[in-house]
Amino acid sequence: MQPAPSYPFAQRLGHVETSAIREVFKLLGRPGIISFAGGFPDSALFDVAHIEEAARQALAQQAAQALQYGATEGFMPLREQLAALMQARGASVRAEQLIVTTGSQQALDLVGKTLAEPGCKVIVEGPTFLAAIQCFRLYGAQVISAPADAHGVQPGALERLIEEHRPRFVYLIPTFGNPGGATLTLERRRRVLELAVRHQTLIIEDDPYGQLWFDAPPPPSLLALTSEVPGSRDWLIHCGSLSKILSPGLRLGWMTAPAPLLAQAVMCKQFSDANTSAFAQAVAANYLAAGHLGQALENARRVYARRARVMGQALHEQLGQAIAFTPPQGGLFIWARLTGAGGALADGAALAPKAIAQGVAFVPGAPFFATQPEAATLRLSFATAGEDDIREGVARLARALRV
Repeated sequence: MQPAPSYPFAQRLGHVETSAIREVFKLLGRPGIISFAGGFPDSALFDVAHIEEAARQALAQQAAQALQYGATEGFMPLREQLAALMQARGASVRAEQLIVTTGSQQALDLVGKTLAEPGCKVIVEGPTFLAAIQCFRLYGAQVISAPADAHGVQPGALERLIEEHRPRFVYLIPTFGNPGGATLTLERRRRVLELAVRHQTLIIEDDPYGQLWFDAPPPPSLLALTSEVPGSRDWLIHCGSLSKILSPGLRLGWMTAPAPLLAQAVMCKQFSDANTSAFAQAVAANYLAAGHLGQALENARRVYARRARVMGQALHEQLGQAIAFTPPQGGLFIWARLTGAGGALADGAALAPKAIAQGVAFVPGAPFFATQPEAATLRLSFATAGEDDIREGVARLARALRV
């Protein structure tokens, strides 16, 4: 029998491992599983009729551009629409100051390619987006967690870490973060920008969820607030996405940054994919220009807000003191902590297989920490489950705790 071939994999692959979320998905093929594991928007909320209309318009009126190679920086009509979108949210951005990316994940990859290298240090929130940790580690960065609470990253602790480690950049999800669901307060946002200027440290603002608020809009983005903190625009990279508010299948995000950084990102993107799908960009540009996004967002906010309340109520009723969480004000997630009250299990990873056996899935929280993982935490998504399934899924989770 021939020995298995040995391949010369790049050493950087030794710094990353497969996603814990993707591993959970492998277990979801069983019939009857109720999943709180994914971070997906509900496909039933996609504005299919108007997206189809925008696609027909792209083929009827823009076929030469939509079906051809395009500029690496992006389709100019879409860049103009995205700039208008950010301007409506209080940020002063021109179309030429942003590039279109293949989802905001590519924007993070471009940040890694242009700024990270073996041995450098990067600070993230604890917890934070798992794929960001993996991306930065892939490029050799040592990723360090900064303490965060229900109001986002703690500026005092963040400053101490910046002074100690002199990071290449700090990565934050200030609004309805994944997985923690926290929203950085207005005061803390200003302090973060002041830290960036004082220590000349780049801040990466990832904002895929900012428009999915429930009862009231969140504070302005860091990008919008740079006008209030002199010099801070030179130290901010902002990444946005249409995945959670329009369609993840279009794979469209964007990135705005100081001109020298944006130029390097464009160069790296040329090597990566030449350009984001021109057809998808044309469809999105037409959709946004027609003004349909506002109504679609109102509908999504209403549905997600109701599901978040139903899940929160069910957790209180079914798990009682065995679980603690802060009700989310937007986004797609509830971040919870198992307390161990009454002798119940207090380890998310240990609970996960028991929950699968009961027919419900979630993601244990420990992998979302770059350092000092907290085993008692877990992430629950209410986005794709109907209200009855949410109630039943939480009841199954309660049974799993008692097994």
